Amino acid sequence: MTSARPALGTATIALAILFNLPYALLAASFDYPAILRHPPAEVLARFAAGGAGLVLTWYAFALAALALTPLAVGLAITPRRLTEQPALAAGAALVGALAGLTQAVGLMRWVFVVPDLARTAASGDPAEVAAAAHAFALIHTYAGVAIGEHLGQLLTALFAALLAIIQWREGRRIAAALGLLTAPLLLLGTGEGLMLALGRNGDTFALLTIAGFLGLTAWLIATGIGLLRRG
Repeated sequence: MTSARPALGTATIALAILFNLPYALLAASFDYPAILRHPPAEVLARFAAGGAGLVLTWYAFALAALALTPLAVGLAITPRRLTEQPALAAGAALVGALAGLTQAVGLMRWVFVVPDLARTAASGDPAEVAAAAHAFALIHTYAGVAIGEHLGQLLTALFAALLAIIQWREGRRIAAALGLLTAPLLLLGTGEGLMLALGRNGDTFALLTIAGFLGLTAWLIATGIGLLRRG
């Protein structure tokens, strides 16, 4: 395991950085995530204007999320942990892998579903525009808010909490503290989707989500640095 630590540490730091690159590009080119508060027809028109480059950026974002699946297993599972704290190690690996998968599934809607809806809306026919906007609202609510953001974020929070507990027990207090601070922020941030479902304003929870993912970035970097030092 010791020989694998430098590679795992490098991969962890790389994911923390690479996950934020497509997000930054989407914020600059697509006004993400603020664009999601606009009417569906406006979102589709803006998406169509982005062309192939926007679709590929969403694809890169989804792949970055999916990369958490194998990384979570590598970060959580070691022979020693399976002997000394098997429930925590296996639990962290499982929820972390599912977190990456669910977030990737939610993001893939922008690659394989939204482009067709945007082309339909671009026809200019009022009936087709209305149908495409309605379909977008439904797929965004289910695949985006429910699966990718709510469920994916819940699992990410649980992964951070479980692995941080393991880190604390192993004496890696700085990384553990970052993880234990990140987990509740992500957990509270899931309230945004619930508030929207109840017809209420979820802006406060959205800010908590942003803070949570900034914390996640810092935690992953600290975890990666710790692996490099121990390696």
